[in-house]
Amino acid sequence: MATQHSRSAARLMMAPAVILLLGWMLVPLTMTLFFSFKKYLPLRGDSVANGLEWVGFANYARFLSSSSFWPSVQATLIIVGGVLVITIVFGILLAILLDQPMWGQGVVRIMVIAPFFVMPTVSALVWKNMFMDPTNGILAHLWKAFGAEPVQWLSQASLPSLILIVSWQWLPFATLILLTAIQSLDSEQLEAAEMDGAPVLKRFWFIILPHLSRAITIVILIQTIFLLAIFAEIFVTTGGAFGTKTLSYLIFQRVLESQNVGLGSAGGVYAIILANILAVLLMRVVGKNLDA
Repeated sequence: MATQHSRSAARLMMAPAVILLLGWMLVPLTMTLFFSFKKYLPLRGDSVANGLEWVGFANYARFLSSSSFWPSVQATLIIVGGVLVITIVFGILLAILLDQPMWGQGVVRIMVIAPFFVMPTVSALVWKNMFMDPTNGILAHLWKAFGAEPVQWLSQASLPSLILIVSWQWLPFATLILLTAIQSLDSEQLEAAEMDGAPVLKRFWFIILPHLSRAITIVILIQTIFLLAIFAEIFVTTGGAFGTKTLSYLIFQRVLESQNVGLGSAGGVYAIILANILAVLLMRVVGKNLDA
């Protein structure tokens, strides 16, 4: 049992790391809040040392009143939701498949996990040029082989295409977490259910799926945090056109167009608010599994 002295020593040793992490988070957040109330045009000669024009909530009102704001929030939520559904459903199926004994199991697992280590920019370029190009892409040749007209993926089905690209990169992460959870399942439960005559679907629904609930929760929480900031894939493929402009891309675009860091900082605050709202909802809805 830990004594008071050991607890004090542990707190003392952890203090530098905690202070560093707090500074790492609080300094950028404080600067973002500061600039969001200012008119800051660094490319036009403005500098912090010379003082900046105070505009109050004008940046917030300007960003919120933009015709692209709510569509960008909607596009962000659609992409996040679509990727989560695909990665969880197919992640469970792949995890179950990879848990079965097979020849070359180690190599197969490495190949399945490999896409997670590909940079988002490279992944998006490969999908854009190799698969979704309407002239020379693999999918275009496949469509032509069946006598159909090639699909302009990034313009006619822009959001589904982006969801597919991002899902391909995040599927290995979900598979790895879920595979680890499946391997921790007591095989005696499945054997007992099989001996009692329970069919495969019932064994999956009543034994495997409840066991995966905590792992699914972790996948949802972690992926949502990263997917809310999706940017590189959109920048490389559609450039924010065809209804694919997410909130993070809108912030980038507004700063680039107006050269106003204050306006972009206000958009960043909105993004933080959205992330916190989703985090609270997720913790209330699915976070209960972590306490089970």
